[in-house]
Amino acid sequence: MDNNNQNNQNCSEVRNIQNNQNTPNTSESNTFLPQHGHYRHLRVYQVTEIIYDITYYFTQKYLRLGDRTIDQMVQAARSGKQNIAEGNQAAATSSETEIKLTNVAKASLEELLTDYEDYLRVRNLQQWGQLHPRYEALRQYARSEKIMQDYTQQIKRLNDEEIANLCITLIHQATYLLHKLLITMQNRFVTEGGIKEQMYNARANYRNSINNNKKE
Repeated sequence: MDNNNQNNQNCSEVRNIQNNQNTPNTSESNTFLPQHGHYRHLRVYQVTEIIYDITYYFTQKYLRLGDRTIDQMVQAARSGKQNIAEGNQAAATSSETEIKLTNVAKASLEELLTDYEDYLRVRNLQQWGQLHPRYEALRQYARSEKIMQDYTQQIKRLNDEEIANLCITLIHQATYLLHKLLITMQNRFVTEGGIKEQMYNARANYRNSINNNKKE
């Protein structure tokens, strides 16, 4: 898959996220609370769930018992996953909270990214860049549907350098999607307003419909 096709796919995923979060009930003209709770179907949530599972495995296998980094990495991975879920749930009542929690998820993953980079650097292991012979294959695997089905088995066949680079790639994927999602949330807030404005508009529409019915 070339970069243009991947960009199109990523944009499509972001649009799907928004459609799942905010599809209104068209049968109710005064509905202002968006649907929520669809986070398990979001690609970005599924990726962060993989990141969490791999990070838990990685820290238990390659870090010494008692190393504070274990808890830090696991908690950062968990925060990335959980704040996407909580932000999606909060979307029904607070755009501000939704944006805040989504941003916390992104920040937590970026913290986890530095932990993996530090692990590789201090142990003189290689962080795979674009010139690494396995870089492109790793990116393709991280983007694929295959990873959703077999990552728990695949990581058992990989060493610490390979697992760290896989997680770095997945984190880049997740933070990119979250960045695009935050932009969409901010644009939606500017054009549609927050929940208080939507509540006011729904009430105003209801009053107008009552008045119009009385005139008929």
